[in-house]
Parts: sequence; C-alpha cells; structure tokens
Amino acid sequence: MKARVHIMLKNGVLDPQGDAVRHALGTLGFDGVNGVRQGKVIELDLAETDAAKAEASVTEMCEKLLANTVIESYTVEFV
Repeated sequence: MKARVHIMLKNGVLDPQGDAVRHALGTLGFDGVNGVRQGKVIELDLAETDAAKAEASVTEMCEKLLANTVIESYTVEFV
C-alpha cells in the first residue's frame, strides 16, 4: 500500500521560499501571481495491507517526525 503525505506551512506562518518563488516568477514575466506557498510531498511504500492500521501508522509518523505540527499541517492520501 502506498501513502502520499502533503505537508504545507499553516496559514499565517511566513514562507520565505514561497516569496522567493513568487518574486522569481515575476522577474521571468509571469505577472499576476499574488502568492506562492511551498510545501513538500512524501511518498511511503507500506507493507501494511489493512487500511485502518496503515492510516493510523502514517498519522503517527506525521505527528512524530514527518511534519512539524506547530507550524505545518498535513494531509494523507492512499494511492
């Protein structure tokens, strides 16, 4: 079973990388981009076959290591 974790900074948390990308897009002629938020995607290949156990395990991974839940939020999808 594969899981995909999407991690983004929470609203209100400054995103200097996103601002740098927004600025670079403007200098390349892509006007009209008012904001950019940058995040990360982590794909996990799990041995677990039970969907409920896999979801609980991935949630625990996110809470303990993959996401800094003070400043980041995450969503999990199974593919």
